[in-house]
Amino acid sequence: MESNSDELIQIVEGCMKNERAAQERLYKMFYPKMMAMIRRYYSDEMIAEEIINNGFLKAFKHITSFGFKGSFEGWLRKIMFRSVSDYSQIQNKYRDNVVLMEKDALLPRAHSHNLYYNDLMKLVEQLPEATRVVFNLFVMENYGHKEIAELMHISEGTSKWHVAEARKLLKAKIEKLNLHFKK
Repeated sequence: MESNSDELIQIVEGCMKNERAAQERLYKMFYPKMMAMIRRYYSDEMIAEEIINNGFLKAFKHITSFGFKGSFEGWLRKIMFRSVSDYSQIQNKYRDNVVLMEKDALLPRAHSHNLYYNDLMKLVEQLPEATRVVFNLFVMENYGHKEIAELMHISEGTSKWHVAEARKLLKAKIEKLNLHFKK
């Protein structure tokens, strides 16, 4: 998408001038990648649409802060992550500082091939909302606990707890499916 940088520069400059045609082109250009990222957090299509539209609105509102430094897609992804985080914060009522560490692995690496990516993603979708969002940020997007804590307005301990809780819940779900192999 960013391979044709001249075209992208023209589109972004058009968006900076609040040109609707440029906004539409930018939206269509980045919609598939941004939606795929959001769907890892929220599988419900209506919720994902709400989040992506809020993200693009924020991007258009603050596009002058881009400044053509670094990757535009990276800049847009951060905005989309914040939209996911904002939605999650609105939906979640609790912000307790719970620290609990779980130290067991999901699956031995030798047997992990028995669980396909899509099957695992279906199990991840079943996690409680806040736990799913933190788990995805940590595992899928490689955010650190400090970054997650800042993004989600929670403590680092709560971020660690959500990741440990996700692992514990996923392990139980996998064992229920008889896909967990013990040595």
